[in-house]
Amino acid sequence: MEEFYQAIEAGIRASGYQEPVSGEEIYQEICDQMDEKEPGAYIFMSKITGDTFFEYNIQIFEDQFNLSSIDIHSNGTKYHADFD
Repeated sequence: MEEFYQAIEAGIRASGYQEPVSGEEIYQEICDQMDEKEPGAYIFMSKITGDTFFEYNIQIFEDQFNLSSIDIHSNGTKYHADFD
């Protein structure tokens, strides 16, 4: 799992967003949001601070999920991290 967390963090840094992030916290937040959801495509939003929010694009399957991308909206700038 550590490799997955690091891949999330590296993808976000590569997008140009340089604030500290935790791949593990992002993963756990996605897991919490997908509980009891039907299989399908979802966009989950998470407010980080007053002017920063994360938009997770996710495919949910029966027993797993695929994080397609994260869009970070911060101070009027949008950062995009693609994981497909």
